[in-house]
Amino acid sequence: MVILDGGMGRELQRSGAPFRQPEWSALALTEAPDAVVGVHASYIEAGARVITSNSYAVVPFHIGEARFAQEGQQLADTAGRLARAAADASVHAVQVAGSLPPLFGSYRPDLFEPARVAEVVTPLVEGLSPHVDLWLLETQSAVEEVRAIHGHLPEDGKPRWVSFTLQDEDTDDTPRLRSGQPVAEAVEAVAALGVETVLFNCSQPEVIGGAVDAARAVIERLNADIALGAYANAFPPQPKEAKANDGLDELREDLDPPGYLTWAQAWRAQGASVIGGCCGIGPEHIAQLSHGLR
Repeated sequence: MVILDGGMGRELQRSGAPFRQPEWSALALTEAPDAVVGVHASYIEAGARVITSNSYAVVPFHIGEARFAQEGQQLADTAGRLARAAADASVHAVQVAGSLPPLFGSYRPDLFEPARVAEVVTPLVEGLSPHVDLWLLETQSAVEEVRAIHGHLPEDGKPRWVSFTLQDEDTDDTPRLRSGQPVAEAVEAVAALGVETVLFNCSQPEVIGGAVDAARAVIERLNADIALGAYANAFPPQPKEAKANDGLDELREDLDPPGYLTWAQAWRAQGASVIGGCCGIGPEHIAQLSHGLR
């Protein structure tokens, strides 16, 4: 059982770090780096053994085209270095996952620009590479972007994890990515890339169980050595026109730490072995997971 961390942005704001749009959590990399280390440390203390670099917002969508061109690699390096410092300061064995986010806007597969992938992902990879233990392509809405990002990863032997975000409104009986692509097809596609872990994140907990089942069926059919995981968000369903990180949404009262643990226990029973939290899931949730799942 691998316990992941939770969301970064809300915890930065709660710690008093400067936090605003459009920079979102990237703002703290230069204005409050100690706060970033503090959030990482709080998750480690709660029981997380894989923490994620604070590089999700280090993309032109958040920090602007000009600043990304000038500082993108440096900011990614800072995000990796701060996570590494928190991991190395722990008495526990803690791994750092290098976050590679949607490059052109979360929840928006329609904004994907294939011709610009190298321009955006290369500074992230080069900045993070010295500091991370594994690569995490997270909150991915479409298979095409995953393939494109994966194609620019270095041949460094580090594990490659892919986490998809799911449709959580107007759903049918087939679990789907936000692009509309069936989860089963997406998992088959990334299995061909040789990924070691498939996860589902930044979605309602209600839709994750079906995705885990669909993914497990594909993995078993392929006889693939791929772990399953999940880290849901804690706010209401997001409409198709929504963008991740466009504001702090109200949190669901039923997804307090005990409530979230109930969902996590169900995913564990379905075969998930890598579990944490996304937006709105804090250290108190991770502590509950650590005690309740191990």
